[in-house]
Amino acid sequence: MELLEAIKMRRSIRKYKDEQIPREKLEKIIEAGTYASNAGGGQRSMIVGIHNAELAKKLGIMNMARFDRSNLIGSFVSKEQPSVIDSPEIKNGFYGAPSVCIIFAQKNFMFGIPDAFCCAETMLMEAYSLGISSCIVSRAEETFDCAEGREYMKKWGVPDNYTARCFVTLGYCDGEYPAVKPRRENRSIIIDEV
Repeated sequence: MELLEAIKMRRSIRKYKDEQIPREKLEKIIEAGTYASNAGGGQRSMIVGIHNAELAKKLGIMNMARFDRSNLIGSFVSKEQPSVIDSPEIKNGFYGAPSVCIIFAQKNFMFGIPDAFCCAETMLMEAYSLGISSCIVSRAEETFDCAEGREYMKKWGVPDNYTARCFVTLGYCDGEYPAVKPRRENRSIIIDEV
C-alpha cells in the first residue's frame, strides 16, 4: 500500500472491541513514534505504552474527570464513531481501547507539543499498517495534573520536568470501519509565481 493511500484510508476510531492487541505490534508502534520528526533532532518526547485494558480504562476515566463540556465550540464528529463532543454518555476518554500510549514532552520546551503530535501521527500510521485501529486523544495535561496522575508518572520514571501532551488509543474497531468523508474544498493552494 502506498503511503498516500494509507493516509487517505486511516480513520480515527472511537469504538473498540474488547480484544487486546499483541505486545509485538505495540512495540512496533512505539518504535515508529521514536522515529517521528522532532525539533532539532532532539528526540525529547517520551512514550509510555499501557498494554493493560484495566489500566487503560482507569486512565481513560481520569481523562474525562475534568472535561468541561461548556468549553466546546460545538461540532458534530460522527454518528458511527461518536466523540466525547457528540455524547455526554461517554465516560472513558479512550473509548474502551485496550491499549494506550501516552506521549510526554518537556514542560517548557516551545516545540514540545508539536513534537508530541508528530510522534502521535507517526504512531497512527504504523498502527494502521499493522491492522490496528487508533485515535489521538488530547486533555493529557489535565489527566496527570492530580496526585494520582503524578504518582503514575513517578512510578513510570517520567522526569519531573515532563508533562503529558497527548494519547494514542490502540485496539480493534468495533463495528464497520468508517468510510472516507469527502474533503472540503478550498483548503489548499499552490503558488507558482512571485
